[in-house]
Amino acid sequence: MVRKKRVGIAVAVAAAGALAASLLVAATSGLPSAVAARSTFSGDNHGGGSGSPINALVAEGKQTFRFDTFGDQAFWGGTLHLNDAIAGAANGGVGPGVSPKTALAVGLKVDVDALPVAVQAAILAGKVNLDDPAVTLTLLKLNSVIGVKGFFDRNGRLNSVGIECALCHSTVDNSLAPGIGHRLDGWANRDLNVGAVIGLSPNLQPVASLLHTDVATVHKVLDAWGPGKFDAELFLDGKAFQPNGTSAATLIPPAFGLAGVNLHTWTGWGSIPYWNAFVAVLEMHGQGTFFDARLDNAAQFPIAAENHFGHVKPPVDLVSPKLPALQAYQLSLSAPKAPKGSFDAMAAARGKALFNGKAECSTCHVPPTFSEPGENLHPGSEIGIDSFEADRSPTHMYRTSPLAGLWSHQKGGFYHDGRFPDLLSVVKHYDTTFHLGLSARQQNDLVQYLLSL
Repeated sequence: MVRKKRVGIAVAVAAAGALAASLLVAATSGLPSAVAARSTFSGDNHGGGSGSPINALVAEGKQTFRFDTFGDQAFWGGTLHLNDAIAGAANGGVGPGVSPKTALAVGLKVDVDALPVAVQAAILAGKVNLDDPAVTLTLLKLNSVIGVKGFFDRNGRLNSVGIECALCHSTVDNSLAPGIGHRLDGWANRDLNVGAVIGLSPNLQPVASLLHTDVATVHKVLDAWGPGKFDAELFLDGKAFQPNGTSAATLIPPAFGLAGVNLHTWTGWGSIPYWNAFVAVLEMHGQGTFFDARLDNAAQFPIAAENHFGHVKPPVDLVSPKLPALQAYQLSLSAPKAPKGSFDAMAAARGKALFNGKAECSTCHVPPTFSEPGENLHPGSEIGIDSFEADRSPTHMYRTSPLAGLWSHQKGGFYHDGRFPDLLSVVKHYDTTFHLGLSARQQNDLVQYLLSL
């Protein structure tokens, strides 16, 4: 059966296993605290009162986005045994286990609203042992680890673990402590080191077998990803590294501000429901139906073609019935507004005029979606970059990415692989590529405008 052979690593998309919380996470992204810029929805924005059909659909999708594993615990726990690595030998698993301190050091987040008040107080008072994997298990039992669901037997042993969409596409506002706060759904978790988490799994042999390599090589690939990146195409084409030797993994994108935007992902694989099905089935390893005959192209997708990944139809489909509501919720997530004082307003006003004028940015990044109405794809040659990542998709092109909320995901750099460390580098690249003749001040003004979106 195709399901038994498929192996992958969670994405963004959806993807990877989350574990627990910690006050002592090494570095966070400097998100605004508490209520500063949370992506939320309300009845006023979705067709009437709380009892309207569209609001009911959005609410259902919110639950799916946050808490549905689509049955993928059969893979993450049943095949890779990630639950055993999390628990540790002292708690019925293997190895040292994963402490809260370790967990958030690799970018995992905790929902403060799922923690009892007494637990919150104990964390603030320093009375929680953040070096004890048993505390991680308690956090999982509270369903507080964003994007991860623990499955426990009647004796309290962690016997499986699954992942949810929110793992990669939500973070927190750090309102209680670094890595512990209110959910920010749709935000890209650029702290999450997916490769490091997957690397904890005691049984990576199925992954190695699928890639026709050994476990040591799999670890080398995972270690190369780094925080905020995931390679969704690796288990389609087997290309772990770019021609220049750097990892082929791409940045986790945000899942907000997608209303009105045509194709999705960095290279325009398809619509929102297409990519949700792709991720839920092929990356998260949920139990669901997925069709895409483009993956039969053995020259471009040798691993996918060999394993019939474009024709997955299990006896029970736990994915397809969830797609309408999941899409509705994602479309309800507006891009967060830039915090007041986080950019130079006067420079941004000048930058807006440049964006729509001399710099010609709005030629492709058309307001208010800041993507292109209709076909929003371009070959790499048109934007001055190589085609390596584009050629890993059926489109062989790059999507014009929407820009709203750009300020919220600066960590990790810009473009699909983070090749530009900051927005000024992006502006300079376009200035050179299109011979715009922008002065240093004009370049800075454009950056301030982009930060204001």
